[in-house]
Amino acid sequence: MMQAGVMAGFLQVRVKSAYEAECAEAGGADQVLVVGTDGLSPVPEVVEKVRAASTVHLRVVLRLREERVTDGGEMTRLKGLAFSYHSAGADGFVFGFLNALSGIDQLACAELAGDEEWPWTFDRAIDAALDQDRAWADVRHLPRVDSVMTAGSAREVEQGIDRLIAQPGVGVPVIVSGGLLPEHVPWLVRAGLTRFGVDSTPVTTDSVRAWRRLIDEETRRASTR
Repeated sequence: MMQAGVMAGFLQVRVKSAYEAECAEAGGADQVLVVGTDGLSPVPEVVEKVRAASTVHLRVVLRLREERVTDGGEMTRLKGLAFSYHSAGADGFVFGFLNALSGIDQLACAELAGDEEWPWTFDRAIDAALDQDRAWADVRHLPRVDSVMTAGSAREVEQGIDRLIAQPGVGVPVIVSGGLLPEHVPWLVRAGLTRFGVDSTPVTTDSVRAWRRLIDEETRRASTR
């Protein structure tokens, strides 16, 4: 545990089952992100089982297809899933949409966010936006978005780390996610980025604990410089 006054890191772990959620919590995760097949939305029953197995903050992916665009019919289904997930114990959601011009689809995102109180994270759709400066400005104006997942590149952190280091502050908390490797963490923490999303396969208590230890050690070291 970090001492009072010392910068603390944040660890999000992607899980697909109650067992993985148990391992994530035991390893020290701050948040679990529940996904289904191919990283799309899971069935509500999985969320219910994850909630029963874990007490940490739980977010669920709202995404029904690989494409980053959406339409009215899909939006109806996504809204229904959001309420089902919330009833099953979800604390918040992860989603993000682009429009036909590869910019942020503010209308679709605001519609799915709705008037409810649940918080949400804009997903890595941000990395596929054509105009990055405009995209980040648009995301900052979305209702109740409290974080953005990014690799700094449409590919993975390995290709986007220079951009992440050069522009660590974008006005909304960033969760570095997408092919994150342990060797990336020290460089990112030195740039002021301390929130990380990992996809350990398989998710085990030991693998999550190793990430927890690394993030805490690097944030502690950075705070004493």
